[in-house]
Amino acid sequence: MKLAEIATGGSMVQTIQILVLLLAVVAAVATIAARLEIPQAILLVLAGVVLALIPGLPTVELAPELVLLLVLPPVIYSSAVDMSWREFRFNLRPIFLLSVGCVAFTTVAVAAAAHWLLGFAWPVGFVLGAIVSPPDAMAPLSIARRLQLPRRILVVLEGEGLANDAAALILYRFAIAAVSAGAFSFGQAAGLFAAIVGGEILWGIGVGWAILRLRRWVRDPRIEITLSILTPFLSYWPPEHLGGSGVLATVTTGLYISWNGFRLISAETRLQGIFFWDFFIYLIEGMVFLITGLQTRTLMVRIADDSLSGMAISAALVSAVVIAARFVWMYPATYLPRWLFPPVRRRDPSPPWQTPFVLAFTGVRGIVSLAAALAIPFATANGQPFPDRDLILFLTFSVILVTLVGQGLALPSVIRALGLAHAGRRERHSARAEEDKVRRQAIEAALERLDQIAAERNLAESVVQRLRARHRDRLMHIEQRSDGDDGHKKLTELYDEIELQLIAAERERTNDLFCGGKLTDDARRRIERELDLREADLANRRGEE
Repeated sequence: MKLAEIATGGSMVQTIQILVLLLAVVAAVATIAARLEIPQAILLVLAGVVLALIPGLPTVELAPELVLLLVLPPVIYSSAVDMSWREFRFNLRPIFLLSVGCVAFTTVAVAAAAHWLLGFAWPVGFVLGAIVSPPDAMAPLSIARRLQLPRRILVVLEGEGLANDAAALILYRFAIAAVSAGAFSFGQAAGLFAAIVGGEILWGIGVGWAILRLRRWVRDPRIEITLSILTPFLSYWPPEHLGGSGVLATVTTGLYISWNGFRLISAETRLQGIFFWDFFIYLIEGMVFLITGLQTRTLMVRIADDSLSGMAISAALVSAVVIAARFVWMYPATYLPRWLFPPVRRRDPSPPWQTPFVLAFTGVRGIVSLAAALAIPFATANGQPFPDRDLILFLTFSVILVTLVGQGLALPSVIRALGLAHAGRRERHSARAEEDKVRRQAIEAALERLDQIAAERNLAESVVQRLRARHRDRLMHIEQRSDGDDGHKKLTELYDEIELQLIAAERERTNDLFCGGKLTDDARRRIERELDLREADLANRRGEE
């Protein structure tokens, strides 16, 4: 299936059947991954490989435009919206050194290895280097969060994952142009790179500003969520069409909305949008990783005439260079700025050696690399076949398998061996204490405002007392949860546990009355929504303990 077309020439009905089957596989693999505590991205790729090797199943081929134009924009936008602009700005130096510096260094290292050891022409080597240079942070982040790594490591990984695709895709376009035209001008490329970066940042800010004002004007959650779906494509498509990457504009829009959206987006829209986008991205990523594994059959057909041992050696060599280049870059990038610039060292002391090691080990490759390889044109500008196109595609897929499956499966053991497992627990408790402090101040501000309203409107004391008791109950709950005494914490846990049982009792009685014909459908849904919100609030508090 290429985009929506089965390679064997099947009808639209067969295409839909294949898509439904893939959804079923995603659900089944995700269930198994949760049981085994393995990132589902790894199992989905392996499941795709297994399915691709089963005789008789249709060949599924991933169309690069599906990823670059339809999949990549919403995934990047969603990650950018979830990203903290304050943390992104504070960690801009390490994020820039990884997303731009490490990508460029890896591109050069792979190009040199491909030229000197595999016999690639320099421009073709740079095409391969640009393709395999950007890491995919999704699978490592799921492991890192589960093992409670320090927050800063997570922020750097998230920030790198946002920006490295832009740098890699721009380098990729330059390399493709050099192969097609047979010439390359560094000065011209540098000027064009600066123009792309500046233009995409301005475009991203403009789209974010306009979309937020439009969403505030419509004030309808369904329309706002529709606009949120359109936002990443409005950010991505115009710069991409004009020769940029589109990634940087989409990241800029997402960060702008993340920083300014809380003032302009209604609470109802946020609640519905969180659930929608969580499911939307989950579905996209699951399907993409599964289809990545399904490319195995297509690759086997294309390299059938080549020496298997020679291909394996080439794949091992390129994979080793990709992994080693990140380690070689990581330590100087971490410590050299602090040694050379005392203000940087004073503001941001050097981390222990384990931190750059785990950051270096998380350099797994993913779907962007595969899409870029598939997007290589079949012919150059003069009509000649693009040099080593099928070999580049095979090497890219091999790097993805080696890094995603190999490093991904080993990452939990590496984190534990480095002593970083649960290292973020203390800062998480500290963050919880600060959060509770702000909650108390907010509730106290609400109580002060209540006294002002009571005086202005001459409210009855019974009304004021009821509202004051409700907020003081919230304040007492926070005090009990924040208190270091185990007795208070156990009391809070008991309170939450009993509250969940009471919600279940309300839900059961509501359903009984509905079944007995004493409640309309609309009323039942409104009551269910209230109960769902209360249960979600309790689950959120319990999950953050």
